[in-house]
Amino acid sequence: MSDLPALPVTFRPGRTRAVLLVSGVVIFVVITVVALLLEELGPGERLSFVVTGALLFGILALLARVKVVADESGVTVVNIAGRRHLEWAEILRVNLRPGDPWVFLDLSDGTSLPALGIQPGIAKERAIADARTLRALTEARSIRDPEQRRD
Repeated sequence: MSDLPALPVTFRPGRTRAVLLVSGVVIFVVITVVALLLEELGPGERLSFVVTGALLFGILALLARVKVVADESGVTVVNIAGRRHLEWAEILRVNLRPGDPWVFLDLSDGTSLPALGIQPGIAKERAIADARTLRALTEARSIRDPEQRRD
């Protein structure tokens, strides 16, 4: 257990996040500049351009917010439109199979939860290492049957 990171630890797709946020800012600035440079547009039309740019930035910022946070109490998965906290014992398996777009957590209630904070998009090796670390943390911290662990 000495090779496990100290908790809390946050997993997030750093490069993907940077690309999304920078792209969002660039899109917003370009659309705003275009709105200001087009002389034939009225104030309402210019405002609609700026609002459209802000909406596009907002969507990209939502995509960039994904993360997985492991702490003493369990794992918090922050996806695009939601957040869910899981106790360690609720996580049965951490999966990142070849071709998967992100990690999937198999849960004790029979469902599977996507964890978009670990995704092999731009940084495949990093995602694999993060998935292995989360798997090791889960195996070390989840005690499903205390009698079994004493052997």
